[in-house]
Amino acid sequence: MSKIKSALAAMPKPVKIALWVLLALLAYALPLLEPPFITTPGVDFGGVLFVVTMYMLVALGLNIVVGYAGLLDLGYVGFYAIGAYTVAILTSFHANWPLLLALPVAIVATTISGVLLGAPTLRVRGDYLAIVTLGFGEIIRLVAVNTEWLGERKGISNIARPPSIGGTEGVFEIPHLNWDSGVPLLDFNDSTKFLVFGVLDQIPYYWMGLTVVIVVLFADYLIKNSRVGRAWEATREDEDAAELMGVPTFRFKLLAFATGAFIGGLAGALYASRQNFINPDSFLLLFSILFLAAVVVGGQGNRWGVLVGAALVAYLPQRFREFDDFRVLVFGLALVVLAVLRPEGLFPPKRTVRAKQLEHELDELEEGTDSEGEEKARA
Repeated sequence: MSKIKSALAAMPKPVKIALWVLLALLAYALPLLEPPFITTPGVDFGGVLFVVTMYMLVALGLNIVVGYAGLLDLGYVGFYAIGAYTVAILTSFHANWPLLLALPVAIVATTISGVLLGAPTLRVRGDYLAIVTLGFGEIIRLVAVNTEWLGERKGISNIARPPSIGGTEGVFEIPHLNWDSGVPLLDFNDSTKFLVFGVLDQIPYYWMGLTVVIVVLFADYLIKNSRVGRAWEATREDEDAAELMGVPTFRFKLLAFATGAFIGGLAGALYASRQNFINPDSFLLLFSILFLAAVVVGGQGNRWGVLVGAALVAYLPQRFREFDDFRVLVFGLALVVLAVLRPEGLFPPKRTVRAKQLEHELDELEEGTDSEGEEKARA
């Protein structure tokens, strides 16, 4: 991995940009290419990829809270639910707003909820913060279960979809590839209408989700390399020392919580629009655990690592649905093995790698000093 990074660093900037553009185009074309061994038999591949993008979006938001600011949040699904229910209420249950108008309101509502939760609770640390956020996620779900105004347990249906370009027929259609003959051939009987958000074809939703992920990823890069990102890192490493150095840690922790809630609400709103139906069972505690697992598996604090972790957590259970009775067990065993062999995640941040290298060098230096002392004692 380090060799790949060094090779990329040595490339001229235009070459790097060209590689990123090609990678993005490949990502957009993936559900149309339907490559063997990657597609999901028995499950709509475009729908699975959309779920992957939602996990990626959530992982980016949770990584700001957990990876950058060092705040353990076990109730992140609560923000996801607030975004989804706000869109559902405004576009279907109590109003008939278009999605593009309801989406900003959902994001603002979720951000405000993040501030309201963080203001009283961020004064506690560690396990206590984890318990409070865990309770928040469950409270949101139970409120939805027991509130008639939110649809109770039966949920809300007929949620608005994104506006289609060119109506139901679209502007043009893009054929898929067919690999049945062993050679990729264009299949004009299997095509996707460009940016037509219907019921049967989930690929336009995937394109929408991927676009949002790219935008959030760029914003994440800018924030991480700004004064705010450095303040989060200082708070995570040593909050008391950061306070002594003049960093208003509470203010920046609250900003991290609000930013994470912003992204979580956006993901929940997009999820509700694509599903066209939500109920409280869509926001169980299990999803908070899976979101956190995506961040930990990928490497908390590393934006690219959490994207890989989210892709693995969302994609692998769908790819191996034929082992439905054992996939949760296998997933749990894989997490245990990863925790033992790679506790810092698949792609740890640079600071973790540097710290391990420094620790290894200090151990070698101490061993060398001890051996020299023993030789002198013998002499």
